[in-house]
Amino acid sequence: MSAHEDAGTAVELWWGRFFRYGPYGLLGLATVIAVVTRDLVMTHADERGALVLLPAALVLQLWWTSAGIRPESRPAQCYFVARTLLALGLTWCNPFYSIYAVLGYFDAARVLPYRGMRAGLLATAVIMAGAQSGSPLPPATLMNWVVFGVVLAVHATLAMVFAQIGNREAEQARSQTDAIAALESANARLEQALAENAGLHAQLLVQAREAGVADERRRLAAEIHDTIAQGLTGIIAQLQAVTSTADSAPGLAREHLARASDLARESLGEARRSVHNLLPAALEHDDLPGALKKTVATWSRRTGVRADFTVTGTVEPLHDEVGATLLRIAEEALANAGRHAGASRAGVTLSYMGDEITLDVRDDGRGFDPVALPPYRGAGGFGLGGMRARAERIAGTVEVETGPGLGTAVCARVPMVPDQ
Repeated sequence: MSAHEDAGTAVELWWGRFFRYGPYGLLGLATVIAVVTRDLVMTHADERGALVLLPAALVLQLWWTSAGIRPESRPAQCYFVARTLLALGLTWCNPFYSIYAVLGYFDAARVLPYRGMRAGLLATAVIMAGAQSGSPLPPATLMNWVVFGVVLAVHATLAMVFAQIGNREAEQARSQTDAIAALESANARLEQALAENAGLHAQLLVQAREAGVADERRRLAAEIHDTIAQGLTGIIAQLQAVTSTADSAPGLAREHLARASDLARESLGEARRSVHNLLPAALEHDDLPGALKKTVATWSRRTGVRADFTVTGTVEPLHDEVGATLLRIAEEALANAGRHAGASRAGVTLSYMGDEITLDVRDDGRGFDPVALPPYRGAGGFGLGGMRARAERIAGTVEVETGPGLGTAVCARVPMVPDQ
């Protein structure tokens, strides 16, 4: 807390004590002076009147102090009016009771509403002027009226000053009240926003967790399709060849059996890598062009289809995810060509084109009608849908050009993300 705030708090505490205990002190001081001067200014009637009014003023003040009445309320207004009338009566009995009447200057702005404050100050000014003009009210002579008018003018000026001070304090109080209300409203809105943000955060966490689970399922499904399923297909084909050549050509049968064994080992290794989300085995010791060259050559030997591999542009190291994506797309496109196209020739081209890299897989097979394919469902599905989903995960695209008897061309375009 700053020194200015400390000073303001001290002033508020001082005024609080004054309004609580000050009336008793002023009433007691006025009574002492009235007793000392009673032979000079008081008659027996004045003394009897003071003896009646003084206990009434004391009881009124005790009620006000203990009741804890809210300022500007109807009971507070009644208290001010009753105290002002008692002060007028006591001042009539002895002018020195104006010491008690002066309280009206201090608490009119605090106790009375804005419209009644000026009337309360004016009533206090009249009492003070009557006490200080040296004659009882109403004045008996012209001179008494002149003196009363002059003194009243002085007190009216004081009343205006006190009214201005009261207005300023009321404005400050209203400003503080408005500021507190605005702060409370802002705090309420902030709490509501925090609660809404907490709910949204929890919802986003649930959605992110569900999306992560779904994405991992799709990744594993695609990996199984591209590795284990293709490996099993190749193993079945080699075993079928073993069955058909076991009697007529034992050496060829053993060759097919060896290929089936190699495919089984490769498929097992790829399955383990898929579970742990590791790079394909072909990219462990080779860059993407080297891995694609070996993949094309292996596919050509297995299917008996002539296949060429070409690289254009300047070869640059690629991010692992980019290389793995293009390798899997090439494997899937070649697998489709081997199973469905009936092609006699295929070609794979890898092109480095500055800010993107392109993979083209073409064959001269029978082609197909794209309209007859099931609709693409984004990240779901395998085959062409799986290739598109892989490319989209790294902000790429896959396009297919084909037609019945026209062969097939698969073009994948992905951003050129270098290996850091």
